[in-house]
Amino acid sequence: MRFPTIAIITISCLFWLVSWIVTPAAVALTEVKLFDLSYQECPPEFTEGVVTSGGAARAANCFLITGKTENNSGKAVVDADVYGRIFDANGNPVMQNRTRVGSIDQIPPGVSDFDLRISVPSNQPTPLKLEQFKASGFSSSVKFRLN
Repeated sequence: MRFPTIAIITISCLFWLVSWIVTPAAVALTEVKLFDLSYQECPPEFTEGVVTSGGAARAANCFLITGKTENNSGKAVVDADVYGRIFDANGNPVMQNRTRVGSIDQIPPGVSDFDLRISVPSNQPTPLKLEQFKASGFSSSVKFRLN
């Protein structure tokens, strides 16, 4: 049985209308400026650990990166990924092939403080150089539901 053209057009329009009505608005990424960056060794309550690379465990040093965030969006930013480049004293990258260094759960509007814990292989000399840091997150939590 063949559907008339008008029926196909009507059904297509109905699907489009229903999908447009029930589709939630997209949550856009919000960029956050990071500045006044510095780092220090972790306090004693943080345990020194190991870094695993290619299946081999290597000794690691713990550092806290601290700084300020500037959120001009007017809303809190949540689940913000922090990106940056970290180099050792010789100019070698601390995190090979990776620029995501951590995350911040919530960034309020305006200027606020943040800190991130990182592990650096103990064979990489200090001082560390922190470059090109930025953050991006969402204006509301992103949740996925599996049925």
